[in-house]
Amino acid sequence: MLNETYTLANGVTIPKLGLGTWFIDDDKAAEAVREAVEIGYRHIDTAQAYGNERGVGEGVRTCGVPREELFVTTKLAAEAKTYEEAASAIDGSLKKLGLEYIDLMLIHSPQPWADFRGGDYAEGNKEAWRAMEDAYKAGKLRSIGISNFKEEDIENILSSCTVAPMVNQLLVHIGNTPEKLMKYCEERQILAEAYSPVAHGEILKSAQVAEAADKYGVTVPQLCIRYTLQLGAVSLPKTGNPEHMKENAAVDFVISDEDMEMLKQMKPLKDYGEYSVFPVFSGK
Repeated sequence: MLNETYTLANGVTIPKLGLGTWFIDDDKAAEAVREAVEIGYRHIDTAQAYGNERGVGEGVRTCGVPREELFVTTKLAAEAKTYEEAASAIDGSLKKLGLEYIDLMLIHSPQPWADFRGGDYAEGNKEAWRAMEDAYKAGKLRSIGISNFKEEDIENILSSCTVAPMVNQLLVHIGNTPEKLMKYCEERQILAEAYSPVAHGEILKSAQVAEAADKYGVTVPQLCIRYTLQLGAVSLPKTGNPEHMKENAAVDFVISDEDMEMLKQMKPLKDYGEYSVFPVFSGK
Protein backbone atom coordinates (compact mmCIF):
# COMPACT_ATOMS: atom_id res chain seq x y z
CA MET A 1 0.00 0.00 0.00
CA LEU A 2 2.86 2.38 0.75
CA ASN A 3 3.86 2.24 -2.92
CA GLU A 4 0.40 3.03 -4.31
CA THR A 5 -0.41 6.53 -5.57
CA TYR A 6 -3.17 8.72 -6.95
CA THR A 7 -2.56 11.28 -9.69
CA LEU A 8 -3.66 14.87 -9.10
CA ALA A 9 -5.31 17.03 -11.77
CA ASN A 10 -1.95 18.60 -12.66
CA GLY A 11 -0.24 15.21 -13.12
CA VAL A 12 1.61 15.15 -9.78
CA THR A 13 1.48 11.74 -8.07
CA ILE A 14 0.58 11.53 -4.38
CA PRO A 15 0.94 8.46 -2.14
CA LYS A 16 -2.41 7.01 -1.11
CA LEU A 17 -1.29 6.53 2.50
CA GLY A 18 0.43 9.22 4.52
CA LEU A 19 1.61 9.91 8.04
CA GLY A 20 -0.44 12.49 9.88
CA THR A 21 1.58 14.47 12.44
CA TRP A 22 -1.10 16.36 14.37
CA PHE A 23 -0.23 16.14 18.10
CA ILE A 24 3.38 15.09 17.47
CA ASP A 25 5.52 17.63 19.33
CA ASP A 26 8.09 19.55 17.34
CA ASP A 27 10.99 18.01 19.26
CA LYS A 28 9.71 14.49 18.48
CA ALA A 29 8.60 15.09 14.88
CA ALA A 30 11.98 14.52 13.21
CA GLU A 31 12.39 11.07 14.74
CA ALA A 32 8.78 10.16 13.89
CA VAL A 33 9.36 11.12 10.26
CA ARG A 34 12.62 9.15 10.11
CA GLU A 35 10.87 6.09 11.61
CA ALA A 36 8.01 6.39 9.13
CA VAL A 37 10.33 6.72 6.14
CA GLU A 38 12.33 3.70 7.35
CA ILE A 39 9.07 1.70 7.41
CA GLY A 40 8.29 2.83 3.87
CA TYR A 41 6.11 5.93 4.19
CA ARG A 42 6.74 8.56 1.54
CA HIS A 43 3.95 11.02 2.37
CA ILE A 44 4.19 13.25 5.45
CA ASP A 45 1.38 15.64 6.41
CA THR A 46 1.88 18.64 8.70
CA ALA A 47 0.47 22.17 9.12
CA GLN A 48 1.42 25.58 10.41
CA ALA A 49 -1.17 25.09 13.16
CA TYR A 50 0.52 21.87 14.37
CA GLY A 51 3.61 23.78 15.46
CA ASN A 52 5.94 21.03 14.25
CA GLU A 53 7.01 22.11 10.75
CA ARG A 54 10.60 22.59 11.92
CA GLY A 55 10.82 19.04 13.25
CA VAL A 56 9.04 17.53 10.25
CA GLY A 57 11.44 19.34 7.91
CA GLU A 58 14.43 18.09 9.88
CA GLY A 59 13.11 14.54 9.57
CA VAL A 60 12.63 14.93 5.82
CA ARG A 61 16.15 16.31 5.38
CA THR A 62 17.85 13.67 7.54
CA CYS A 63 15.90 10.49 6.73
CA GLY A 64 18.34 9.29 4.09
CA VAL A 65 15.80 9.19 1.24
CA PRO A 66 16.18 11.64 -1.67
CA ARG A 67 13.89 14.66 -1.33
CA GLU A 68 12.21 13.99 -4.67
CA GLU A 69 11.01 10.59 -3.41
CA LEU A 70 9.08 12.19 -0.54
CA PHE A 71 5.75 14.00 -0.61
CA VAL A 72 5.41 16.75 2.01
CA THR A 73 2.10 18.46 2.75
CA THR A 74 1.58 21.48 4.95
CA LYS A 75 -1.34 23.84 5.52
CA LEU A 76 -1.71 27.59 5.50
CA ALA A 77 -2.96 28.90 8.84
CA ALA A 78 -6.74 29.29 8.81
CA GLU A 79 -6.34 32.85 10.06
CA ALA A 80 -4.39 34.03 6.99
CA LYS A 81 -7.12 35.75 4.96
CA THR A 82 -5.21 38.47 3.08
CA TYR A 83 -2.81 38.08 0.18
CA GLU A 84 0.07 39.52 2.20
CA GLU A 85 -0.55 37.30 5.23
CA ALA A 86 -0.82 34.19 3.06
CA ALA A 87 2.25 34.97 0.94
CA SER A 88 4.32 35.62 4.06
CA ALA A 89 3.04 32.43 5.72
CA ILE A 90 3.89 30.31 2.67
CA ASP A 91 7.47 31.59 2.75
CA GLY A 92 7.44 31.00 6.50
CA SER A 93 6.59 27.33 6.01
CA LEU A 94 9.36 26.89 3.48
CA LYS A 95 11.82 28.44 5.94
CA LYS A 96 10.63 26.39 8.95
CA LEU A 97 10.64 23.16 6.96
CA GLY A 98 14.03 24.02 5.49
CA LEU A 99 12.87 22.86 2.07
CA GLU A 100 13.19 24.41 -1.37
CA TYR A 101 9.62 23.42 -2.26
CA ILE A 102 6.49 21.93 -0.72
CA ASP A 103 4.66 19.15 -2.57
CA LEU A 104 1.17 20.19 -1.46
CA MET A 105 -0.08 23.20 0.47
CA LEU A 106 -3.67 23.58 1.62
CA ILE A 107 -5.73 26.41 3.07
CA HIS A 108 -6.42 24.76 6.43
CA SER A 109 -9.98 26.03 6.82
CA PRO A 110 -12.35 28.45 5.06
CA GLN A 111 -12.80 30.22 8.41
CA PRO A 112 -10.37 31.06 11.21
CA TRP A 113 -10.60 28.41 13.93
CA ALA A 114 -12.11 30.88 16.40
CA ASP A 115 -15.05 31.35 14.00
CA PHE A 116 -15.21 27.89 12.39
CA ARG A 117 -18.31 27.60 10.17
CA GLY A 118 -19.09 31.16 11.22
CA GLY A 119 -18.77 34.43 9.29
CA ASP A 120 -18.26 35.26 5.64
CA TYR A 121 -14.61 34.96 4.59
CA ALA A 122 -15.25 34.59 0.86
CA GLU A 123 -13.00 37.47 -0.17
CA GLY A 124 -10.32 36.48 2.30
CA ASN A 125 -10.24 32.97 0.88
CA LYS A 126 -9.91 34.34 -2.65
CA GLU A 127 -6.96 36.48 -1.49
CA ALA A 128 -5.28 33.55 0.26
CA TRP A 129 -5.86 31.39 -2.80
CA ARG A 130 -4.30 34.02 -5.07
CA ALA A 131 -1.15 33.89 -2.91
CA MET A 132 -1.17 30.09 -3.19
CA GLU A 133 -1.52 30.32 -6.98
CA ASP A 134 1.42 32.70 -7.20
CA ALA A 135 3.59 30.43 -5.05
CA TYR A 136 2.54 27.47 -7.21
CA LYS A 137 3.42 29.32 -10.42
CA ALA A 138 6.76 30.33 -8.87
CA GLY A 139 7.62 26.66 -8.20
CA LYS A 140 7.49 26.95 -4.42
CA LEU A 141 4.50 24.58 -4.29
CA ARG A 142 4.08 21.55 -6.56
CA SER A 143 0.32 21.38 -5.93
CA ILE A 144 -2.28 23.37 -4.01
CA GLY A 145 -5.57 22.64 -2.35
CA ILE A 146 -7.96 23.24 0.51
CA SER A 147 -9.13 21.61 3.72
CA ASN A 148 -12.50 21.56 5.48
CA PHE A 149 -14.07 23.37 2.51
CA LYS A 150 -17.75 22.74 1.78
CA GLU A 151 -19.36 23.06 -1.66
CA GLU A 152 -20.11 26.77 -1.32
CA ASP A 153 -16.56 27.47 -0.16
CA ILE A 154 -15.16 25.64 -3.18
CA GLU A 155 -17.52 27.44 -5.56
CA ASN A 156 -16.17 30.71 -4.21
CA ILE A 157 -12.61 29.72 -5.13
CA LEU A 158 -13.60 28.31 -8.52
CA SER A 159 -15.41 31.56 -9.38
CA SER A 160 -12.17 33.50 -9.76
CA CYS A 161 -9.18 31.14 -9.67
CA THR A 162 -6.65 30.60 -12.45
CA VAL A 163 -5.55 27.28 -10.90
CA ALA A 164 -8.26 25.04 -9.46
CA PRO A 165 -7.80 23.25 -6.12
CA MET A 166 -6.37 19.77 -6.57
CA VAL A 167 -7.15 18.40 -3.10
CA ASN A 168 -9.72 18.85 -0.33
CA GLN A 169 -8.66 17.36 3.01
CA LEU A 170 -11.70 16.44 5.07
CA LEU A 171 -12.80 14.69 8.24
CA VAL A 172 -13.72 11.27 6.85
CA HIS A 173 -14.18 8.11 8.90
CA ILE A 174 -16.70 5.36 9.51
CA GLY A 175 -19.71 7.19 10.92
CA ASN A 176 -18.76 10.42 9.14
CA THR A 177 -18.74 9.93 5.38
CA PRO A 178 -19.56 13.16 3.51
CA GLU A 179 -20.52 11.32 0.31
CA LYS A 180 -22.22 14.28 -1.37
CA LEU A 181 -19.21 16.55 -0.83
CA MET A 182 -16.76 13.85 -1.90
CA LYS A 183 -18.76 13.24 -5.08
CA TYR A 184 -18.82 16.99 -5.76
CA CYS A 185 -15.03 17.08 -5.42
CA GLU A 186 -14.52 14.02 -7.61
CA GLU A 187 -16.60 15.58 -10.40
CA ARG A 188 -14.25 18.59 -10.32
CA GLN A 189 -11.05 16.51 -10.24
CA ILE A 190 -10.42 17.49 -6.62
CA LEU A 191 -8.96 14.53 -4.72
CA ALA A 192 -10.40 13.92 -1.26
CA GLU A 193 -8.03 13.26 1.63
CA ALA A 194 -9.26 11.73 4.88
CA TYR A 195 -7.84 13.06 8.13
CA SER A 196 -8.59 11.36 11.45
CA PRO A 197 -9.68 8.13 9.68
CA VAL A 198 -9.80 6.46 13.10
CA ALA A 199 -11.98 9.28 14.49
CA HIS A 200 -9.30 10.34 16.97
CA GLY A 201 -9.59 6.89 18.54
CA GLU A 202 -13.26 7.21 19.48
CA ILE A 203 -14.24 4.60 16.87
CA LEU A 204 -12.38 2.01 18.97
CA LYS A 205 -15.41 2.06 21.30
CA SER A 206 -17.76 0.79 18.57
CA ALA A 207 -18.77 -2.86 18.93
CA GLN A 208 -20.18 -2.85 15.39
CA VAL A 209 -16.89 -1.71 13.86
CA ALA A 210 -14.95 -4.19 16.02
CA GLU A 211 -17.18 -6.99 14.72
CA ALA A 212 -16.55 -5.93 11.13
CA ALA A 213 -12.78 -5.82 11.76
CA ASP A 214 -12.86 -9.32 13.25
CA LYS A 215 -14.55 -10.59 10.09
CA TYR A 216 -11.48 -9.60 8.09
CA GLY A 217 -8.95 -10.59 10.74
CA VAL A 218 -7.71 -7.02 11.10
CA THR A 219 -7.64 -4.34 13.78
CA VAL A 220 -10.22 -1.56 14.00
CA PRO A 221 -7.68 1.07 12.84
CA GLN A 222 -6.77 -1.11 9.84
CA LEU A 223 -10.44 -1.46 8.89
CA CYS A 224 -10.94 2.30 9.25
CA ILE A 225 -7.93 3.15 7.09
CA ARG A 226 -8.89 0.62 4.42
CA TYR A 227 -12.43 2.05 4.41
CA THR A 228 -11.19 5.55 3.54
CA LEU A 229 -8.88 4.18 0.85
CA GLN A 230 -11.74 2.27 -0.77
CA LEU A 231 -13.75 5.49 -0.81
CA GLY A 232 -11.03 6.74 -3.18
CA ALA A 233 -9.43 9.08 -0.66
CA VAL A 234 -5.89 9.56 0.58
CA SER A 235 -5.76 8.26 4.16
CA LEU A 236 -3.75 10.15 6.80
CA PRO A 237 -3.68 8.24 10.09
CA LYS A 238 -1.65 10.08 12.70
CA THR A 239 0.76 8.42 15.08
CA GLY A 240 4.28 8.80 16.43
CA ASN A 241 4.45 5.10 17.36
CA PRO A 242 6.51 2.99 14.88
CA GLU A 243 4.49 -0.15 15.65
CA HIS A 244 1.26 1.67 14.87
CA MET A 245 2.85 3.06 11.69
CA LYS A 246 3.56 -0.51 10.56
CA GLU A 247 0.09 -1.70 11.52
CA ASN A 248 -1.58 1.23 9.74
CA ALA A 249 0.24 0.36 6.51
CA ALA A 250 -0.78 -3.33 6.57
CA VAL A 251 -4.09 -2.75 4.81
CA ASP A 252 -3.76 -4.87 1.67
CA PHE A 253 -7.16 -6.50 2.12
CA VAL A 254 -10.48 -5.66 0.47
CA ILE A 255 -13.72 -4.77 2.23
CA SER A 256 -16.69 -6.23 0.36
CA ASP A 257 -19.17 -3.90 -1.37
CA GLU A 258 -21.85 -5.05 1.06
CA ASP A 259 -19.74 -4.22 4.08
CA MET A 260 -18.63 -0.88 2.59
CA GLU A 261 -22.28 0.07 2.25
CA MET A 262 -22.98 -1.02 5.82
CA LEU A 263 -20.08 1.06 7.11
CA LYS A 264 -21.20 4.08 5.06
CA GLN A 265 -24.60 3.93 6.70
CA MET A 266 -23.27 3.81 10.25
CA LYS A 267 -24.64 6.54 12.49
CA PRO A 268 -22.35 9.45 13.34
CA LEU A 269 -20.43 9.31 16.60
CA LYS A 270 -22.33 10.94 19.43
CA ASP A 271 -19.20 12.81 20.41
CA TYR A 272 -15.43 12.72 20.10
CA GLY A 273 -14.77 12.58 23.81
CA GLU A 274 -12.02 14.92 24.98
CA TYR A 275 -11.39 15.98 21.37
CA SER A 276 -14.84 17.54 21.01
CA VAL A 277 -13.24 20.84 22.05
CA PHE A 278 -11.61 21.08 18.61
CA PRO A 279 -13.71 22.89 15.98
CA VAL A 280 -13.54 20.08 13.42
CA PHE A 281 -15.07 17.67 15.94
CA SER A 282 -17.65 20.10 17.28
CA GLY A 283 -20.48 19.06 14.98
CA LYS A 284 -20.54 22.40 13.15
